[in-house]
Amino acid sequence: MLALQINSLAYAPVMPRASIRMAAEGVAPDFSDKPWTSGEISDQAGLKDLAKKLNPVVGYWDPLNIGETSPETIGWFRQAEIKHGRVAMAAFVGFCLQSNGVCFPWNLQAPFLGVNPGIETISFADISAAGGPGDQWDALPSAAKLQIIGAVGFLEMWGESSVALEMDGQQHYVRGGKPGHYPSLKGRIPHPVPLNLWDPVGFTKKMTPEQKEKSLLAEINNGRLAQIGIFGLISASKGLIVPGLDSLGLKPYAGEYMAAFSSTNSELPYVSDMLGFSI
Repeated sequence: MLALQINSLAYAPVMPRASIRMAAEGVAPDFSDKPWTSGEISDQAGLKDLAKKLNPVVGYWDPLNIGETSPETIGWFRQAEIKHGRVAMAAFVGFCLQSNGVCFPWNLQAPFLGVNPGIETISFADISAAGGPGDQWDALPSAAKLQIIGAVGFLEMWGESSVALEMDGQQHYVRGGKPGHYPSLKGRIPHPVPLNLWDPVGFTKKMTPEQKEKSLLAEINNGRLAQIGIFGLISASKGLIVPGLDSLGLKPYAGEYMAAFSSTNSELPYVSDMLGFSI
């Protein structure tokens, strides 16, 4: 459920303003001066080649005519797909684990060394007992949700930062950089971060370029399947008919999946007013 809430925050990157303005004016953008890395996909031919590698049966299918747009727009869509695929994979695994009662064996919050002696002790088992993944998210106290949302916001900011990307010798994905590349965290920010978000234990360091390409293709395909899978799970939990999933006995969820806050967080500003609205 955590990853599902992150998915609602991990929105597709903002479309370059210059591209929108020039398109509205009917002017063809000139991207000849953009430093596109050799071998990166920046045109329709590259997308067609990628599509055949990903699924030779389906091949190239582009109903939105993305391949006929600019290199910046192609990079934007490729980044969005890779990022949302990764979030969906985490969401699918998390939904399965949380639906089966898997949780950490310690407390989520409790008094510690005399600090906040009046704070209520809440264990991860208490959260797990609230119901399915949706109900578990709703049961989280406000402080936990704000920390999670704040952390996700920072990760979004860091991943979009040209300064952070240039520290890795990369560029932004709409300026010729590699879609899916997440900049290193270790030694880059004041807070000591022991591991990076992407490949924290260094599995890909010794891989050959051919192996990396194969793994990236597998990641994109897995991400596409995970996006279908997680929406199938949440649809089934809302009582919809999803062949293969609606018979698993998933715990029903009566809340709103896309709402970050619930009645548990009514002490936060505007939350009570938000909960009072009905559609």
